[in-house]
Amino acid sequence: MRFVMLGAGAVGGVVGGRLFEHGHDVVLVARGDHAQVIARHGLTLASASGVRNLHVPVVERLEELDWRGDEVVLLAVKSQDTEEALRELAGAVASSVPVVCVQNGVANEAAALRRFAHVYGVCVMCPASHLEAGVVVAESSPVTALLDVGRYPEGSDATAAGIAAAFEASTIRSVVRGDIMRWKYAKLLRNLGNAVDALCGPAGRSSQVTALARAEGEACLGAAAIAYVSDEEDSARRDHLLHPTDVVGFERGGSSTWQSLARNQGSAEVDYLNGEIVLLGRLYGVPTPVNELLQRLVNQNALAHAAPGRMTPEEVLALLHVPPQDDVFPVH
Repeated sequence: MRFVMLGAGAVGGVVGGRLFEHGHDVVLVARGDHAQVIARHGLTLASASGVRNLHVPVVERLEELDWRGDEVVLLAVKSQDTEEALRELAGAVASSVPVVCVQNGVANEAAALRRFAHVYGVCVMCPASHLEAGVVVAESSPVTALLDVGRYPEGSDATAAGIAAAFEASTIRSVVRGDIMRWKYAKLLRNLGNAVDALCGPAGRSSQVTALARAEGEACLGAAAIAYVSDEEDSARRDHLLHPTDVVGFERGGSSTWQSLARNQGSAEVDYLNGEIVLLGRLYGVPTPVNELLQRLVNQNALAHAAPGRMTPEEVLALLHVPPQDDVFPVH
């Protein structure tokens, strides 16, 4: 099994690096300065257990790959880049190649299934940062990530088992789940706080704004009759395994949305996180003013190339005309 990591940012770089470090056949597909630094000097993978320089093969275009027939594509681009990545992939390889969505959000798998016959979802719990070309930081150690995998829309097979086994051999915990989307919808609710983190900094994640955004999300999933795992089930899977910590000598980034603003990328995946709740709200008649506002503010900041953390939760609440409360419970 040869892993083609399409997108080598924070999650893709860390996961691809760990797979390569533990003897798996890996090639990274990256862009621009990041690809060039990796090609010249290797991928720097930093964690609490040390800094490794990994000479992972890297290409900038899929056409550069010599496809052998045993590839599994790990799609790790941000959701707003999925369509372009899939178009390029469909032009380079047969529709029978397995495509594994190692991504936040719940829309990527359906987009992949339009072009590829064998699609898999991964519930991504991977504290990681990518703020410098050629460098990724794994912020949890000794377990790097939780990457449970399952066939989309449901079920399991030998390919899913093989992917999970490769992860397990590479400091990543992974089990095969026939109901992977139930886990991904729970992760979607957690990711609604990414926008608040991007706008307000880390303190925003436990603010009233995040709690309101999640309440809207739960109402929309309920109206749509979409199942998701409970907080208790989610915590039981995650809490005793992941141990995020600072890595000496490397800046610890915020959420993936925060990092998009910090890297001045001009776009963010908010349309596929908070925007997913807005979409469900419009389809099922559930008001979503908080998620609509967060979606609009993050997109405005991304287009303006504004740095993250420029607002306070109170300023966001003022735009919603909601009085702040002191007894806000942290979001799970």
